[in-house]
Amino acid sequence: MSKTIKTPTLTDALIPIIALIVMMGGAVYLFGDNSSYGPNQIALLLGMGMAAIIGMKNGHSWKAIEKGIVSGISMALGACLILLAVGSLIGTWMLSGTVPTLIYYGLELLNPSFFYAATCLICAVVAMSIGSSWTTAATVGVALMGVASGMEMSAAITAGAVISGSYFGDKISPLSETTNLAPAVAGTDLFEHIRYMLWTTVPSFIIALILFTILGFSEDASVSAGRIEQMQTLLNDSFDLGWYLLVPLAVLLTLAVKKMPAFPAVSIGAMLGGVWALVFQPEVISDMANPDDSAAIGSIKVVWKALYDGVSFSTPDANLNDLLSRGGMSSMLNTIWLIFCAMSFGAVLEKVGLLKRAVSAILHGAKSAGDMISRTILTCIGTNLVTADQYMAIVMPGRMYKEEFAKRGLDQLNLSRSLEDGGTITSPLIPWNTCGAYMHGVLMVHPFEYIFYAFFNVINPILAVIYAYLGVKILRIEPPYQKNEEERA
Repeated sequence: MSKTIKTPTLTDALIPIIALIVMMGGAVYLFGDNSSYGPNQIALLLGMGMAAIIGMKNGHSWKAIEKGIVSGISMALGACLILLAVGSLIGTWMLSGTVPTLIYYGLELLNPSFFYAATCLICAVVAMSIGSSWTTAATVGVALMGVASGMEMSAAITAGAVISGSYFGDKISPLSETTNLAPAVAGTDLFEHIRYMLWTTVPSFIIALILFTILGFSEDASVSAGRIEQMQTLLNDSFDLGWYLLVPLAVLLTLAVKKMPAFPAVSIGAMLGGVWALVFQPEVISDMANPDDSAAIGSIKVVWKALYDGVSFSTPDANLNDLLSRGGMSSMLNTIWLIFCAMSFGAVLEKVGLLKRAVSAILHGAKSAGDMISRTILTCIGTNLVTADQYMAIVMPGRMYKEEFAKRGLDQLNLSRSLEDGGTITSPLIPWNTCGAYMHGVLMVHPFEYIFYAFFNVINPILAVIYAYLGVKILRIEPPYQKNEEERA
């Protein structure tokens, strides 16, 4: 005889969510920047345990819940593979001189007064061209973080500029996965979706650029000049620099434009970086190699280590050492641990119906178009918080609200735009979300530090809600029931 499964109450749904928020706040209070290196994972697992207990109370079996956890984790495996590949790419690109070359030329070309705005704009153009905020942040973004270090400029503001530009370009690129996913879920045309998004996306980006420009004017260029020259000299002394070292970057961007999947594309970029290191940086490799090994064996071991454990440099400048000594698959293991725990928590909430119950409570009482759109955006943000995945934050609210938008005479373009405004854009602002964890692992700046400067990501959803309540660019259709009444008449 099968056990009856009860519908969860609103209290059931809120207990693990509120408990998680309290525990996450406690983790940040007690451990500060180190909260993502274990404390947050424990909080997520404890929250998952609470949700599982509530689910079993309501009739779900542990076997079914466990199956849901495995399914939830499996959704993140693709992202984890990309993370491992990115770790290898950073390691070999540091060793080959690709990233140091980008930093050197960036120091040569970028003026401190316009650096933040230029960073945002450069990342936007690259992300729009390749359709990937992750690839942009891991390549151009890492280099620009190095330029910021050379100019002694704020790492948090630079990270905010990288993320603002990367997500703007990703959001309006027809090559982006999320930009294709949102209209597919809502049932709209891709290019109509992109054109409709421009009404909230472009003004938000312009405001962000203005704010970054204002912040740049406050920087003292004269103070940075000496530091820039010193950094360039150290880079030139430590590496064989030249335009040919940018070939791995060009190859990776070409593969991305050709829509090769991210994991093989990044893996090819990482391996090419290793080959470039062997060809162009023999002295760097020789200094790192074990003196007891032969030249060939020592070189292979150094490149191999760069792939799995990154690189470590010993220049006369401690800040430059911190900047360049990184990468390797091992550097991403903590991020993957965080993603696994977050996906497990979200999977249990979905499996036992707690997430759906919380969403239905949010939708209750929604009357106007402003109510519907603002609650859709809030649901996307909430889904990002509890499921820790931007794809879930697009798919779940999209499925839940699609019929409701049609009933209320709202064109599905309103829904597809709201899914991006609330789901795609806010994902990197959450430390335990796959995107937030990734950006932290790549840029080495905690989301709670750059959230105040990721202007585009913060402004866009706010502007979308303002548009909705003011009735700006809200597309309407004739509700189906109204058509039926007219046909009968």
